[in-house]
Amino acid sequence: MSAPKINDLQAFLAVARDQSFTKAAAKLGVTPSALSHTIRGLEARLGVRLLARTTRNVAPTEAGEKLVLSIGPLFDQITAEVERLGELRDKPAGRIRVTCSDDAAESIIRPMLTSFLEQYPDVSVEISIDYGFTNIVTDRFDAGIRLGESISKDMIAVRVSPDWRLVVVGAPAYFARHAAPVIPQDLTQHNCINIRHTMDGGCYAWEFEKGDRKLNIRVTGQLTANSMIHVVNGALDGIGLAYVPDFMAKPYLADGRLQEVMPEWCPYFQGFHLYYPNRRQASSAFTAFVDAVKYRGN
Repeated sequence: MSAPKINDLQAFLAVARDQSFTKAAAKLGVTPSALSHTIRGLEARLGVRLLARTTRNVAPTEAGEKLVLSIGPLFDQITAEVERLGELRDKPAGRIRVTCSDDAAESIIRPMLTSFLEQYPDVSVEISIDYGFTNIVTDRFDAGIRLGESISKDMIAVRVSPDWRLVVVGAPAYFARHAAPVIPQDLTQHNCINIRHTMDGGCYAWEFEKGDRKLNIRVTGQLTANSMIHVVNGALDGIGLAYVPDFMAKPYLADGRLQEVMPEWCPYFQGFHLYYPNRRQASSAFTAFVDAVKYRGN
C-alpha cells in the first residue's frame, strides 16, 4: 500500500468534518468532482472505504471516523503552529471565529468592530449567529458570547456587557386595539411574538419575577422568529407584544415607537460574557479582540 499524500488526507478531513463535498470543495478551492476523485483515489490506496455517500448526505464510515479522530488533532496543531509564526510579526494577524446570538453581535461586536479592524488590518473576524448552545471546541470557534449564568465552569469567561433585563413592549398601534397587560397571566390573552432558539426546540417561555414570586409564561401569537431582531421588528410593526432585551428596545422607547408594560415583573440577568477554553498561549490577535470587547463599566 502506497503512503497517502498529505493533501489527500487534508481533503478527506475537510469532507468528513463538513459532511459535504460542496462545502469542503469551496473551502479548498477545488471543484466537488475533483474532490470526489481525490477521495476515491485515497480510498483505493488505503484499501478501505472512508465515506458513506448517498444522494443527499456524506458521513464518515467507522474507519473514516477513526481516521478523523487520529489525524484531525494533528492537522489542527500544524495549523495552529503555522499561525503562531505570524505572531512574530509586529502586528497581530489571523482569523478570529466567534459564535453568538444576533442581539449580542449587534450590542457587543458591532460597536467595536470598525475601529478594531482598522487598528489590526491583518486580523479577520468571522461571526456565526446561533441561539443554540454551540460547542466552541468541537466546532472550532475561538470564543462564544452568552449570558454569564449559562457558561460552563471549565471555560474562561470575560464580562462584555452590564447586567440587563428583558422588557415587555408593544407599539402604540397595538395598545390602541388591546388593553395593556397588568400581570404576566394577562399575556395569555394577547398576541405575543415568540422566539424559537433552535429549530428542534420549543419556544422560549417568558420568565418573570416579582419579590419571591417567579413565573414562566408560555405565550402564543401569530409570529415566531429565531432572531431577536425580527421579534423587535414585529413589535414595531404592531403585530403583537414582544419580550426583548432592554438595550434593543431602548431607542424605540425613547422615541415613542414602543411602549413598555409590567416593568416591575422583569428581572435582570447576568450580562453577556465572552467565553473560551483555557489556552496556554493565546494568539496576540485573540488577546487584542478580548481586550476590545471587555466591559469596563460606565
